[in-house]
Amino acid sequence: MKKENSEVDEISILVADESHLPYVQIILTTIEEAAKVRGTGIARRTPEYIELKIKEGKAIIALTQEGVFAGFCYIETWGQKKFVANSGLIVVDTFRGHGLAKRIKQKAFQLSRERYPDAKIFGLTTGLAVMKINSELGYRPVTFSELTDDEAFWKGCQSCVNYDILQRTSRKHCLCTGMLFDPTWNKEKEEEKSKNSASSLVVKPVKKPAKITAKVVSPKKKSKIKKNNKLMINLL
Repeated sequence: MKKENSEVDEISILVADESHLPYVQIILTTIEEAAKVRGTGIARRTPEYIELKIKEGKAIIALTQEGVFAGFCYIETWGQKKFVANSGLIVVDTFRGHGLAKRIKQKAFQLSRERYPDAKIFGLTTGLAVMKINSELGYRPVTFSELTDDEAFWKGCQSCVNYDILQRTSRKHCLCTGMLFDPTWNKEKEEEKSKNSASSLVVKPVKKPAKITAKVVSPKKKSKIKKNNKLMINLL
């Protein structure tokens, strides 16, 4: 039975700590059930691995006000902390359809940016909903060659039902889509924005109006003209 919107809104999204270790088994069970339903795309993890992520402060957990488990995600660094993966995103079936996955993902993304501000954040997914959330956070679809080459990361795919596809294609293709967020993209945007703002503030020099000069006739010349006029009258 699906939960009401009000119940989902009251769910807390937290960075997990050791007080949340009792939830390890239900986290693993939920991951396994989600993998069966999808039939694809979720690598299974050991209890020890999930415990480690929680103890390291690298896990996000969603709980109701009564302490009922609702969702989970964790982050992990690869390639000497040059890459961060947001993995294992799950939401308990009864809490789906209310944007909870997005809230968990946003929290994991925020945690990744705070702890590893210069790292590229990436993920592999077959879920359209996750792809949409990633896109909203600034991820872009990329080829697998643009992701980490850390062998330990790719070894984690061995428990996925589609691992044979990854092997057959020499790790170039699989059913998952690789998505990446590079913090330098934001820096480039900010620099471009600053340049545009600066150029709009440049004051162009105002051209001085052309100097108008009037020809002044000297008094002497005026008197000569008058005299000539008088002579002409007398002659007539």
